[in-house]
Amino acid sequence: YLVLIQLFLGNSCRFIAKPCAINLGIQDSGPHRAQPNAILEKVFTSITKSPDAKRLEGLSKQLDWDVRKIQRWFRHRRNQDKPTTLTKFCESMWRFTFYFSVFFYGIRFLWTAPWFWDTRQCWYNYPFQPLTSRLYYYYILELAFYWSLMFSQFTDIKRKDFLIMFVHHLATIGLITFSYMNNMVRVGTLVLCLHDASDFLLEAAKLANYAKYQRLCDAFFMLFGVVFIVTRLGIYPFWILNTTLFESWELVGPYPSWWLFNGLLVTLQVLHVIWSYLIIRTASKALVRGKVSKDDRSDVESSSEEEDVTSNSTKGIFSTSSNGSNRLNGHVAAGQWTGE
Repeated sequence: YLVLIQLFLGNSCRFIAKPCAINLGIQDSGPHRAQPNAILEKVFTSITKSPDAKRLEGLSKQLDWDVRKIQRWFRHRRNQDKPTTLTKFCESMWRFTFYFSVFFYGIRFLWTAPWFWDTRQCWYNYPFQPLTSRLYYYYILELAFYWSLMFSQFTDIKRKDFLIMFVHHLATIGLITFSYMNNMVRVGTLVLCLHDASDFLLEAAKLANYAKYQRLCDAFFMLFGVVFIVTRLGIYPFWILNTTLFESWELVGPYPSWWLFNGLLVTLQVLHVIWSYLIIRTASKALVRGKVSKDDRSDVESSSEEEDVTSNSTKGIFSTSSNGSNRLNGHVAAGQWTGE
């Protein structure tokens, strides 16, 4: 399944996403490239990508360049390695397709499942519960997808919430694998479907932004924020955690794996709180500015950041914005998605 998902990724980008992007006028052009310079290139590749004030002054004397020009060179050099808008559009499109498809498949499957309407059904006759073929394929497909995210995280677009997303993927893979091995697949399907509910809206907002439909982007992002907060801070703790912490204890008892299973679920809830805070902060900025602001995870530096730096250079302050070190996805994304 992991191989099939990777093949789907490659083919969807080549035959579907790329033609759509071109039809929308998205060009395969990257940031402004830095002027070739052997000395600065050596410093960039061997020493530091963000030189401090002392090193900037030394390079200024060595090259007879203005400090602002050197800062600009390093900013352009950092940005030229970033992916193009076309690449980001293709990535978001294949993720949107998967999230959208798997969410509505999950809803259709769970609509007829008794535990969807009564969570206590997750624990009746546990662990002797049948594993149907539809349930098996749904579970394995989700597991393969998150494994693909885990591997591609190191090659995809780099963002500042890399560590948070890494922990999220580990917790998710651990939960899916652990629940499958312990036949907790009924409650597992509820967790999976709930998490898929908002993800496709986030990817839709990114696609709208890459295509420069700002109002559509803002609308999708606001809808994403509402759905994310309602599902992750409302439904998840009062529906999912309630049945795994209390109903399972009442009906099954504190079995040995109970502690690990609920520990992973609580870890996810902590991440939900962090992401919800970032989403609310972004949405509040959007209300003030009239549009969604730059993604707090974004790692592409803008010219305005450079001007802030250079305006302080006369005071001896030569700090530059740091590069980000995923994606989703990425869950906290906002605004200038091109900044991702």
